[in-house]
Amino acid sequence: MPRTCVKRAFKYRFYPTDAQAAELSRTFGCVRKVYNMALAARTEAWARQERVNYNQTSAMLTAWKKTEELAYLNEVSSVPLQQTLRHLQVAFTHFFGKRAKYPRFKSRKKSRKSAEYTTSGFRFRDGKMTLAKMSEPLDIVWSRPLPEGAKPSTVTVSQDAAGRWFVSMLCDDPTVKPLAATDTAVGIDVGLDHLLTLSTGEKIANPRHERRDRARLVLAQRRLAKKAKGSANRAKARQKVAKVHARIADRRRDVLHKLTTRLVRENQTLVIEDLTVRNMVKNRSLARAISDAAWSEFRSMLEYKSQWYGREVIAVDRFFPSSKLCSTCGTLAEAMPLHVRTWTCDCGTTHDRDVNAAKNLLAAGRAVTACGAGVRPQRRTPGGQSATKQETHGATRGISRL
Repeated sequence: MPRTCVKRAFKYRFYPTDAQAAELSRTFGCVRKVYNMALAARTEAWARQERVNYNQTSAMLTAWKKTEELAYLNEVSSVPLQQTLRHLQVAFTHFFGKRAKYPRFKSRKKSRKSAEYTTSGFRFRDGKMTLAKMSEPLDIVWSRPLPEGAKPSTVTVSQDAAGRWFVSMLCDDPTVKPLAATDTAVGIDVGLDHLLTLSTGEKIANPRHERRDRARLVLAQRRLAKKAKGSANRAKARQKVAKVHARIADRRRDVLHKLTTRLVRENQTLVIEDLTVRNMVKNRSLARAISDAAWSEFRSMLEYKSQWYGREVIAVDRFFPSSKLCSTCGTLAEAMPLHVRTWTCDCGTTHDRDVNAAKNLLAAGRAVTACGAGVRPQRRTPGGQSATKQETHGATRGISRL
């Protein structure tokens, strides 16, 4: 069965004119307004034990546009307004399927500013993108070319907290094809001292992007705290803080993309640990460092790139004692405090803690492949909180492997 092309988003920065920026800002506001009104209508219907679907909210939108109070909705393109109703429908579908929480209202200050256009809402010709209600094409910085012959099926325009404008084009990418199969496999142990430790013995340093810019971030936040609420100077100071955060996030994402691409290209099987990062960041002593390492983002990139290129990612059960188990003889040590970075087994083998853990993960991943074992569901502690494995639970008590 032939494989279909991979849907891939290509994101570019662009610089709008004053008229385009005003039009897009109005569109963002209308999108948020329609989403919140539709959510309120569906919530009221839910209280009456009734269900409202996308078609009904679409009819509501038509009625809203005819009112004097909401006539301004006619000033922007109808495509993003219809798309936000579809997004709300998807949110409710996930809620009813118990895959997500109940949809929340969009905040004017905190929600993401974005608008999605389908093919009827934009024109893409000769490398120029023109959105509906606009006479001039967007001034896009083409940092990389689109795949040859690619035609965007969806375009999403957004503005981040730092004030930067981006356009994301969803296209079929025929260049993404499965790589030639190899017999290489690698175990990957994540950490804080080193970002990654591979079963081959290689250790990848933790860049600690947030720590490198912490002084600049602290200064910007201190200046923001001194500005009067609602003032223009406070808005400027807030944007400076957002720029520092954006710089940190951009560098972190760049490093993770390079690492995951390299690992996927070099290995057929990649074995990682199924860590509950959501629970681990509740530890106040390690939350900042864990968030800066971005383990969840690393795993997400590794998984979708492996799917693209025909590789396999295996997640080993989080309760597997990878650090305390001797990778040579299989002896399980009774305790392994955090400060112990090297240890000697009874068999005489001296282990580096992280390398040993990566080797054990690789062996466990191969066992999963051979036996068909899966990852056990998350279990609960008597106090109701999610439990993590001994090596990551209670790191401040000296038993964490991080």
